[in-house]
Amino acid sequence: MQKKFDTIVFGLGAMGSAALYQLAKRGNKVLGIDQFTPPHIFGSSHGDTRITRQAIGEGEQYTPLSQRSYEIWRELERKTGKKLLEITGGLIISRGAKTAINHVSEFFENTIKAAKKYKIKHEVLDASQIRKRFPQFNVQDNEVGYYEPNAGFLRPEECVNAQISMAKKYGATTLTNEKVTSFSEKVGVIKVKTNLNEYEAKKLIVSAGPWLPTLIDPKYAKLFRIIRQVLFWFDVKTSIERFESKNFPIFIWELQGEKQGIYGFPAIDGQKGGVKIASEQYETTTTADTVKREVSKKEIEIMYKNFVAPYFPDLSDKCIKSVSCLYTCTPDSHFVIDKHPKYQSVIIASPCSGHGFKHSAAIGEVLAQLVIDGKSQIDISSFKLNRFEK
Repeated sequence: MQKKFDTIVFGLGAMGSAALYQLAKRGNKVLGIDQFTPPHIFGSSHGDTRITRQAIGEGEQYTPLSQRSYEIWRELERKTGKKLLEITGGLIISRGAKTAINHVSEFFENTIKAAKKYKIKHEVLDASQIRKRFPQFNVQDNEVGYYEPNAGFLRPEECVNAQISMAKKYGATTLTNEKVTSFSEKVGVIKVKTNLNEYEAKKLIVSAGPWLPTLIDPKYAKLFRIIRQVLFWFDVKTSIERFESKNFPIFIWELQGEKQGIYGFPAIDGQKGGVKIASEQYETTTTADTVKREVSKKEIEIMYKNFVAPYFPDLSDKCIKSVSCLYTCTPDSHFVIDKHPKYQSVIIASPCSGHGFKHSAAIGEVLAQLVIDGKSQIDISSFKLNRFEK
């Protein structure tokens, strides 16, 4: 096969598949490489659903990425006939004295600030209003809610599939079940070695997610912590209709008395599919190759006792399914989209600290613009790698 390309993308999850699509759409001769067959269950782009919203609590600098991603998802739906984005409304619950931290300390306040700045339709609800509109939530009197009617969820596996298939239609080459072992740059030529072959390109995008630390110098690898998270689907005691998307929004709940909050989704697979709810932990790290993939019975019991039963009385302790996934986290929980410190023709993209999928379509476009135009239309200056050296 041809071994010389304009651009090579390795890692075809959320960011990589989006970059592959956007580059191919613009006529770039691009090769995508993945050590598995995406979408797969070994990284960060699986689990049936991912929250999407437009007023971003991690910081208002993310909102333009989210807004542009909405447009690209709809474009992909028209081109592929696939359902990728479902609008359900989104509810964020918090209070001034909450103890849970959701990526950043001022998440709830930042969300409202971003909504006001970008004129995103929203409401602020008190506890009685939340109970009246969404009685499934067992809120306390001192809690408040931010409701965004245009929030919803993405289907990550379908999104990855759609972008890879469209990239191929535009001429992209893909290699799966082939593992990148190293890359180097010399005189403006990037050489990528895999377990099977060697390829050349003018530009390289490293979107390897939790495998990133194995591919860069230890000085930079230490900035990225790989953290195992678990997703759970719990059965419903009553009719599933109460938890279907017409009645139940995606949600993020900054809890009182806990280190971390919870988040979840409407039921999308009928009466026997359950309701997906998850929490997050940041104390225990792992690696992409040594992570424990299985979810234990004890983990399920703790999740239900501490994070489900007190907040959703209509959900039972029967866990229909569970799955682990991986976050690639930076010290400040913000993204890294930047040139490699040693190689000017290499772009690092994807350490998204557990909140990247909703932005991935626009990030793919940003990466294509960086490769082809030398700059992006959306401001990504806050995602520079050198911020950790200050």
